[in-house]
Amino acid sequence: MKYEININEFQGPLDLLLHLIKQSNISIYDISIDEITKQYLSYISKMEELNLDIASEYLVMAAELIEMKSSSLLPKKVEDEDELEEDPKERLINRLLEYEKYKNMTSTFKELEDFRKEVYTKEPDNLLEFKENEEIDYGVNLNDLIEAFSKFMEQKELEKPLNTKITNKEYSVNIRSKEIRNILKKRKKVNFIDLFDVITKEYIVITFLSILAMSRNQEIEIEQENNFNDIIIKEKGVV
Repeated sequence: MKYEININEFQGPLDLLLHLIKQSNISIYDISIDEITKQYLSYISKMEELNLDIASEYLVMAAELIEMKSSSLLPKKVEDEDELEEDPKERLINRLLEYEKYKNMTSTFKELEDFRKEVYTKEPDNLLEFKENEEIDYGVNLNDLIEAFSKFMEQKELEKPLNTKITNKEYSVNIRSKEIRNILKKRKKVNFIDLFDVITKEYIVITFLSILAMSRNQEIEIEQENNFNDIIIKEKGVV
C-alpha cells in the first residue's frame, strides 16, 4: 500500500485509523485488528524512517493495537457472564464511530464558517433623518391656534390702556393647566377665547402655552366645525 507521509494532516491516531480504513475501502464494523494494526505500524515506521516527530498519542495507539492483536491470538478463557469485559475490538469500533461523527460535524461547521466569511455586514445607519415627524391630529392644527390667538390679541389691543382685571397672582404653565382642567371638568367644553379671562400679557401667554402643552399631552381635544368658526376646547373623549 502506498502512503503519502504527512503526519500534520491528521488530528490524532483515530483520524489516522479512519484514513487507513477508508483507503482499505471497508466499513468500520468490518475492520480486522490484525490488518489495521499492520497498516498503522507500517505508517508509523515510515514516519520514523523520515525522521518525523511522532506524538506520544500515536505511539500509545500503536501499543493498544499491538495488545489487541496479541489478545486475539491467545485462547479465550471461559468466564462467568458477570465477569465478561467489553471486547477491545468493539471498544475501538465505538471510539472510531464516535470520532467519525464529530469529525463530520466539524466539517459541517467548517463549511458554515467559510460561508459566513463571504457575508459582509455593516453598522446600521442612523435613519432618523429620513423619518417623517409624526404629528398628532388634534382636529385643529397649530396654525389655526396661532391665527385665533393673533386675532384675539388684535381685538384686545394690549398696547392701549384697557379696563382690565387687576391681579397680583403669579402664574406658571403647570398652575394654569390645572385651572383649565378644573374648568373642563365642570363645563366639559369651553370656547378658546373664554379661557383668556384676565387681560394681561403674562396671563395670556401662559394660558396659550398651557393649551399647547395640554394638547401635546393629549389631555384635551381642539375642534372647529368650519373655517372662521369659534375654536372649542374640550376634555379628551367628550363627544
